Amino acid sequence: MSHQQITTLLVANRGEIACRVMRTAKALGLKTVAVHSAIDRNARHVREADLAVDLGGAKPADSYLLIDKIIAAAKASGAQAIHPGYGFLSENAGFARAIEAAGLVFLGPPASAIDAMGSKSAAKALMENAGVPLVPGYHGEAQDLATFRGAADTIGYPVLLKAAAGGGGKGMKVVEREAELAEALQSAQREAQSAFGDSRMLVEKYVLQPRHVEIQVFADQHGNCLYLNERDCSIQRRHQKVVEEAPAPSLTPELRRAMGEAAVKAAQAIGYVGAGTVEFLLDARGQFFFMEMNTRLQVEHPVTEAITGLDLVAWQIRVARGEALPITQAEVPLNGHAIEVRLYAEDTEQDFLPASGDLLLYREPAAGPGRRVDSGVAEGDSVSPFYDPMLAKLIAWGEDREQARLRLLAMLEETAVGGFKTNLAFLRRILAHPAFADAELDTGFIGRHQAELLPAAGELPERFWQLAAAAWVQSEPLRPRHDDYHSPWSARSGWRAGLPAETELHLCSGATEHKARPCANARLQGQSLVYRDGELQRRLQAIRQGDSLYLEWHGELHPVSRFDPIAAAEASHSHHGGLTAPMNGSIVRVLVEPGQAVEAGTALVVLEAMKMEHSIRAPQAGTVKALYCGEGDMVSEGAALVELE
Repeated sequence: MSHQQITTLLVANRGEIACRVMRTAKALGLKTVAVHSAIDRNARHVREADLAVDLGGAKPADSYLLIDKIIAAAKASGAQAIHPGYGFLSENAGFARAIEAAGLVFLGPPASAIDAMGSKSAAKALMENAGVPLVPGYHGEAQDLATFRGAADTIGYPVLLKAAAGGGGKGMKVVEREAELAEALQSAQREAQSAFGDSRMLVEKYVLQPRHVEIQVFADQHGNCLYLNERDCSIQRRHQKVVEEAPAPSLTPELRRAMGEAAVKAAQAIGYVGAGTVEFLLDARGQFFFMEMNTRLQVEHPVTEAITGLDLVAWQIRVARGEALPITQAEVPLNGHAIEVRLYAEDTEQDFLPASGDLLLYREPAAGPGRRVDSGVAEGDSVSPFYDPMLAKLIAWGEDREQARLRLLAMLEETAVGGFKTNLAFLRRILAHPAFADAELDTGFIGRHQAELLPAAGELPERFWQLAAAAWVQSEPLRPRHDDYHSPWSARSGWRAGLPAETELHLCSGATEHKARPCANARLQGQSLVYRDGELQRRLQAIRQGDSLYLEWHGELHPVSRFDPIAAAEASHSHHGGLTAPMNGSIVRVLVEPGQAVEAGTALVVLEAMKMEHSIRAPQAGTVKALYCGEGDMVSEGAALVELE
């Protein structure tokens, strides 16, 4: 096996994974090349690369998914190798083949291995032959409704529909009863077609109370393959992972070995090379079933790095150069415990709708022993509706699980994001939940504890507004008089000849406005507001950015600004009787026409954003007065879509 020369690496991705890969590449002395869409030209991954190539376009299909342009970029920049990151083209066998045909090195498995696992159906048949245990299901070629209905009856409801080509929860639906099958199948097929260009589906038994435990495998070009322990990724919503940890709590060494050996068997059955993940469902009885293999580096690889002390991207580069794995199975370390959370731009109160906009405020926790932040953004960046809304991953390591949990909670408390909604408070509530502390993990965790994890937004109390008024007054920038720096007119003390200082402020936060007097015993110290609460002195985050103040309340940052009556009047006028886009996206279907009578809850328009479909439904019964959008239109958040009478 000849050694392959790699001195320049192109990363065919964006966001935090592109930054993460480039960090290791630079540490190894490699030159880094970024590619970017037209709207990503100032993105962080572009700023951090040595060279950057503009692919043009905005949507992934017009930019990051253009194989020919990415290979041309590698040639133009002198890169010998391409790292696909995850998502986009990372599991596209055609991409791997095109790279090889161009005489370049793909930092991933051979195209034949991607092909073998790329179709979930074919993968199941292969795994069955290799002796890897499977969940009962139908993975055949026939794709008509009758076939799926028959299969679901045989397997028994509830069943899970999945895109044969997909991952990340796209094109995936749980079907509880036969009556829901037809509609769920159509919607899943549309999502799969849009996300992967392939609408084929499979159906399998929906395992109750399962844990999602995956094994990290690594193989070189010399026939060596080993497993680097496991990760528990059970805490998910809509099949998207939210919290990931390693090792999996309460997994016995025997079960770890059995799952690890099954994963290695799966990798060897397809001639695997490089980093891969074999995903298993682990049921309450300790039985495990093969789910799928991800033929790439996973989002959650940092927790494996934290407990093994290994750099998996460095291993990918070494393996691609033709080197043998540096250790044997017996030498794989397992030290302590690590937990990762994914920080997303999304509105947890609106069913996790993706959010987009300008990052007006962004503060990361301090790095240090056992603390790691992998992020793809910086303050001032804009988050576009075209890509996955992940902002960063926060990873904590501890000597045991509880130390890692408390450390991660502390990191989340130091994090501040402003400009749009995020899942930050939701992540804090998960980590602080007693059931999480007790490691009661399964994929139903969020649904089971929904009341505590996603409480209804209560009104902000008078105390909040008084503290906000105090922080507002104390954070007002001074405007000194240039002719007299000692003038009392520019003092913040509110000194006025014969008049009291402004006593009541008219403030607003979101759609709520309130008049309040500043709290007397609160003072601003840097980016914190310190105040007395009975016997206790408390401290809240209070960060002033231009015309906004971000004040923490019950773990959530609330933007506060001065009330503007003219803007408020304009906003209320535009929303009268109209249904607006909850986020930026594109219209995939218009289901009604003007003059049509609709019931409450009727789906009117289907909007696609961040690779997921969202139905805009009638809030009450009425008649469609006007339509302001058509299929294929790009719409911005707040744009009127349908008018109801």
